[in-house]
Amino acid sequence: MVNPMIKMSLVGVRVELPSNQPIVLLQEEEGARFLPIWIGAFEATAIAFALQGVETARPMTHDLFKNVLEDLEVNVEQILINDLVDGTFYAEITYFQNGDKHVMSARPSDAIALAVRMEIPIFAEEKVLDEASIVMETSEEEEIERFRDFLDHVEPQDFL
Repeated sequence: MVNPMIKMSLVGVRVELPSNQPIVLLQEEEGARFLPIWIGAFEATAIAFALQGVETARPMTHDLFKNVLEDLEVNVEQILINDLVDGTFYAEITYFQNGDKHVMSARPSDAIALAVRMEIPIFAEEKVLDEASIVMETSEEEEIERFRDFLDHVEPQDFL
């Protein structure tokens, strides 16, 4: 049986207190569930930089990967958060090269950092949302506004 894929929107990146652990927050586009994924500081910085349009003097790893894919004329179709095993999320990047479809395993944080740079849709399997999603107690608009406010004021050194 194939699990349905749910289209997600990237709400943003924040630091969870008191642990200072960065998380990326996804929200289903047509629903109230949020999917928080704990990520590393470097990945949080990469995603935050892309969301804020920060350009570095030299390409970061995800920028380099994007540039290589584009130079090789690889068409990246989507990112899928497809599994959760023992607290670890898994993702896949689906892409086409020379007319052939390929699926590559990836860490969700890397896949999301690439998705932001390439404007690729992000999906999550229903089974992952069933297991790990949360419904915010505040209204969706209030929570999204809190994350946007965070993004407006976050500095790269906040993730170091």
